[in-house]
Amino acid sequence: MTSPSQHVHAHGRTVPVVVFTVAGAAPKLTRSVGTGEGRPYVVIYDGACKVCGRLVKMLIAWDRERILEIIPSNTPGVAARFPWIPARAYVESVQVIGPHGETWQGAAAIEQLLDALPKGWLMSWVFSIPFVRPLAERF
Repeated sequence: MTSPSQHVHAHGRTVPVVVFTVAGAAPKLTRSVGTGEGRPYVVIYDGACKVCGRLVKMLIAWDRERILEIIPSNTPGVAARFPWIPARAYVESVQVIGPHGETWQGAAAIEQLLDALPKGWLMSWVFSIPFVRPLAERF
């Protein structure tokens, strides 16, 4: 195996990444922050979570302008692409990474997505209700 290296740019710092390949195979390079599939927002969710799965279906339906790259946390290369997010965070709540590497999780991530999506304002008002934010943090 060979180990060509590349760099991921995150929050103004360069993080070296090693990519391993098998005898003669071309390396698969990880894209830098915010450039995945050319979409400004990345949504990372726990693929084993049923609530997260329903959220993903809703996001796909609402994302008519294709601004979201939605990936399960167990996708190879996620940890290397977003090294500042601890592994445990993916099972605790949804993670959203913005165009410049800004990161939100839990209720703040959902609220950010609602602000970014064209018709998200129809639901964003719900976060002004006092008990909603703590309740949303549980999911």
